[in-house]
Amino acid sequence: MSFFTRRTIIAGASASAAATLAGCVGTNPSPSLNAAAIATEPPPSPANSALADAVSPQYSSIYAEIKDGAFTVPGVEYSRVDPAFLRQNVSYDSREAPGTIVIDPANHYLYHVEGGGRATRYGVGVGRDGFRWAGEATIKSKQEWPDWYPPPEMLERRPDLHPGNNKEVVELQSGVGMHGGPRNPLGARAMYLWQGNKDTYFRIHGTNEPFTIGLSQSSGCIRMINQDAMDLYQKTPIGTRVVVLGSPGAIAVKDTRV
Repeated sequence: MSFFTRRTIIAGASASAAATLAGCVGTNPSPSLNAAAIATEPPPSPANSALADAVSPQYSSIYAEIKDGAFTVPGVEYSRVDPAFLRQNVSYDSREAPGTIVIDPANHYLYHVEGGGRATRYGVGVGRDGFRWAGEATIKSKQEWPDWYPPPEMLERRPDLHPGNNKEVVELQSGVGMHGGPRNPLGARAMYLWQGNKDTYFRIHGTNEPFTIGLSQSSGCIRMINQDAMDLYQKTPIGTRVVVLGSPGAIAVKDTRV
C-alpha cells in the first residue's frame, strides 16, 4: 500500500485546488476513519457536566495580547470568529486516552481529550478540496516561532515568494523560507506530525489569519488561533497520538510499517 504524505497529496492535486497560500510545508490507522471511530465511554455525571458547561469562558482574557519572548502575539478580534469555533471545555465521550488529540475536519474542530467525558475543543482551519486527509500520526517534534519553508510546488506557482521578490523570504539553513515571527504563516507554535520514521509534512500550527478558523483553505495542515495553538502546545508532550477523522474527499494517510 502506498504511503501518502502531504507532498504526494499536493503532487496529485489540480492546479485550481492549489491557488491559495498554505500555512505549512507539509501507529497504525484505525480501520474506520470517521465519526464512528470515536467510541463512547461512560459519560460524566449530569450534575458535574452541567456545571462545567455553564461556565462562560473569559474570551477577553483568553484571546488577549501575549508577550512571548522577543515577539508579541496580537490580541484576537474574536468577534470576527464564529463563536462556535472559540475555545471551550465540552462534554466529549471517547475511549481515547487522555492527552490524545482528535481532529474532526468535517466540523472544523480539534479536541484535546481530558478523560471523564470532557475535552477542550478548539476551532481549526483545515485542508481545502484536494488537500483533505485522514489517519493517525504522532507528534515527533514541536517548535516555538518556527521558520516556514514553502514547499517547492508553492514556490513554482508563487513567484512572489522567491528571495528578491519578497523581502521576508530568504535563504535559511534548510532552504528558502521565512524566519519565525508574527508575520510567519505558521504562527507562534507548530507541532510536527510523523508516522514512524516518516514525516507526513502535515503540522498543527498557529496562524496570523485567525479569521480563517472554521474554513477549509490550507494545504492539509491544521491551523489554530495563535493563543489556542500556544495553549495546546504547552499541554502536549512529544509522542502524543493524533487521530484525524475522515471527511468527504479525504485521502487516507497511512503508516505502512510492518
